[in-house]
Amino acid sequence: MTQPTAPPPQPPPEQQLAPALLRRSPRHKVVGGVCGGLGRYCDIDPVIFRIAIGVLSVTGGIGLIFYGFAWLLIPLEGEEENEARRALSGRVDGPALVAVLVALLGCGLFLSMLGNGGTLAFSALLSLTVAGAAVWSQRRTRVTPDGGPLDAATAHAVAEAPPETKAPPTPDSPSWWRDPIVKDGTTGPVATGYLWGPADAATAGPPARDHGRDLRGTAPAARPRGPRGIGGLVFLLALVAGGLGSGLSWESQPLGTSLQIGFACAMAVFGLGLVVGSFLGRIGVGTILLTVVTAMLLAGAAVLPKEISTQWMRTEWKPVTAAAVEPRYELGSGLATLDLSRLAVPARTTVSTEAEVGAGRLKVVVPKDVTVHVTARAGLGDIRLPGDDPRGDVDVAPDRDRTHTLAPPAGGKPAGTLDLDLRVALGQVEVTRAAS
Repeated sequence: MTQPTAPPPQPPPEQQLAPALLRRSPRHKVVGGVCGGLGRYCDIDPVIFRIAIGVLSVTGGIGLIFYGFAWLLIPLEGEEENEARRALSGRVDGPALVAVLVALLGCGLFLSMLGNGGTLAFSALLSLTVAGAAVWSQRRTRVTPDGGPLDAATAHAVAEAPPETKAPPTPDSPSWWRDPIVKDGTTGPVATGYLWGPADAATAGPPARDHGRDLRGTAPAARPRGPRGIGGLVFLLALVAGGLGSGLSWESQPLGTSLQIGFACAMAVFGLGLVVGSFLGRIGVGTILLTVVTAMLLAGAAVLPKEISTQWMRTEWKPVTAAAVEPRYELGSGLATLDLSRLAVPARTTVSTEAEVGAGRLKVVVPKDVTVHVTARAGLGDIRLPGDDPRGDVDVAPDRDRTHTLAPPAGGKPAGTLDLDLRVALGQVEVTRAAS
């Protein structure tokens, strides 16, 4: 009887696994092939990634942000260069522009959902769940391109294999800093807008010439001209659209809303210009950079407090009786003074009021003989109350909040209590006590 041969010892699991390359799938794609590539890389059905990204897109924009940047950074299967590198080298085409627009749209949706904590918590939980499942599945098994398990010997051979040799470029091949590649495959003296790169010099010496003709008897061939860029026209139209959008809403809307309308109009022009330029003209990196800057400005305008108006005003309120004190005083932008120095507050009586300024300065003068309870808030700015160092510098900080009680001076006649709720979104709150 023959003894059964024992199976060969299996290497540790970490030696059986080989890293796979993450690539977008051109065969199982719906938009950019990101979900198909993720499904193959993590050994998960791509439909799961598509559903998760769709849900994350409508519940905060995180799905659009992830998909746009993944489209830009993950190369397509069979290629070594991603869309972001092509765009930075001057070869801007349709997929890169669509990926940028998808990411910008996702950023806009995300900023609009910042105040919805429940939606953002759900998006974060779903993202962590899908990411954890993908990491677990990807680490569970790694396979070779033909679908079989990769043993330790093959993994070591793949890891130690030298890179594939490639033929050197021909002397007359175009380079991205000398001859920009345009959509029709030709090269021409189109302005690239780059701030770096060597000077335009030939790699080899030119042939000998005799009065403008080389010695072979033929005149030098003219270099073909590429299509003219439309970046300047797009920038001019974006300026006009942004100015019209903000100008027409300047009188009727708050500052933040007016700026949002203007930047949104400019973004629409930039987006249309990027799409048209990918098919008809040539859009440089400068236009993409301006689009990103405009999107950042739009996001900044979205977080401006709605209390800030476009009109700078100077207002003063002077109530002298408790009945004349209004429950609320409000100013959009400017300098507001609430003078309560002559207000008579009877003993055992409490008078309450609120005052708010969007952007500017709010100054309140309180009577001499009353007890004052002050609650002051500043979104970004400074708060100064009686007792602070009058020579102190202005301390500008975000989310300032102070609560203070001002006792009446000793020896004064009995008086009532004054409750003040003071707010300023951007600026300074100052409370002083009347001298007499």
